[in-house]
Amino acid sequence: MKLHELRPNEGAKKKRKRIGRGNAAGQGRYGGRGIKGQGSRGGKPKSASFEGGSLPLVRRLPFKRGFNNIFRIEHQEVRLDRLDALIDAGVVVTPTVLAEHGLIRDAFVPVVILGNGAAISKKFTVKAHRVTSGAREKIEAAGGSVEIIPLRIKGIRATFRKHTKDELAKIYGEN
Repeated sequence: MKLHELRPNEGAKKKRKRIGRGNAAGQGRYGGRGIKGQGSRGGKPKSASFEGGSLPLVRRLPFKRGFNNIFRIEHQEVRLDRLDALIDAGVVVTPTVLAEHGLIRDAFVPVVILGNGAAISKKFTVKAHRVTSGAREKIEAAGGSVEIIPLRIKGIRATFRKHTKDELAKIYGEN
């Protein structure tokens, strides 16, 4: 095969439609544009975002950037200094205990213990869904211990599923 023998594949090259060349050509008279109206006139073509003169969708949307992850797991935050002030020494701190003392709203929603503030003076056994490294160090320095409660993850998208009250009692070691 020589260079002058090369041909494109069958149907790869198509002739452009020549409009406005008479009725016999298939696109005569109005050239596929209709009789009257904005689209029938010549001049500047409409943009892809043009929506017939009404306010475009892009301009109707709020001016917000980024996105919200609908599968995120939100934790209730409990500061270690608040824990030290409100709960007695030697108590096993579970989400139900935190809810009873008013430190969190709901025992079914995951809890995170934050270690900001001064060092604690009381000895706790803390059971939470997440504990920061600073909080863990302060709890263990005071002679306490930390247990992580596993999150119930359901499905591919890893959304948090609430425990039943019986499951919570078993996890928290309550009878």
